[in-house]
Amino acid sequence: MKNLTLADTVAAIVSLLILTGAAWIAVYGPEAPIPVHFDAAGQANRYGSRYELAAVLAGLGLLNLLVAWMTGRQAASVADPVRRKGLQRGQWLSILIMGAVAVFVAWASLGPAAATGVSPPGVAMAFTAVILLATGAILGRVSPNPFIGVKTPWAYKSRLAWDRSNRLAGRLMFWLGAIGLIASPFVIQPAGMIALIVGVLIAALWSVFESWRVWRADPERQPF
Repeated sequence: MKNLTLADTVAAIVSLLILTGAAWIAVYGPEAPIPVHFDAAGQANRYGSRYELAAVLAGLGLLNLLVAWMTGRQAASVADPVRRKGLQRGQWLSILIMGAVAVFVAWASLGPAAATGVSPPGVAMAFTAVILLATGAILGRVSPNPFIGVKTPWAYKSRLAWDRSNRLAGRLMFWLGAIGLIASPFVIQPAGMIALIVGVLIAALWSVFESWRVWRADPERQPF
């Protein structure tokens, strides 16, 4: 226990809250079918039971605990303080993403859409944009790890390729998030959400190409 960090403790608390919420929904949640899947316009296109929602949340809680624990242990085993700090940033990022996704999933199924079958316009886009903003602000400073970042074979064979591809991905995600958040109240849905998803895919492909390009030009790269 003496080796637990603040991030380890927060991860445990967040996972416990998610699992507690899942248990509460399984016991006290609505007995009527609730929306569990939505299309890009925010229209519910599949309904399920409270137990299905509880199972999804429980899975998120356990996944958060597993990823945060493994990332934390990797950070603790690294002697280089700079790399350790980068791994800890990845740990915090995973906690943020998992916790935010769990909150949104619960809200989407139990909020206004539970009665109307329609999520308020732009909410999914705004939520996605906030996640992109937070991810972009941290991603470029995350050290090589198996869970968070641009995890291409070339990035693992060149530290320079890892750093540059993740910095590029971070900048692209941040600006996509900023633009998406500002635009979310005004754009027509599902066009806005589709455009944001396409932007993320382009950013991902660009970052993958960047990792290959930098690895190829890096004189200190490791061969395959």
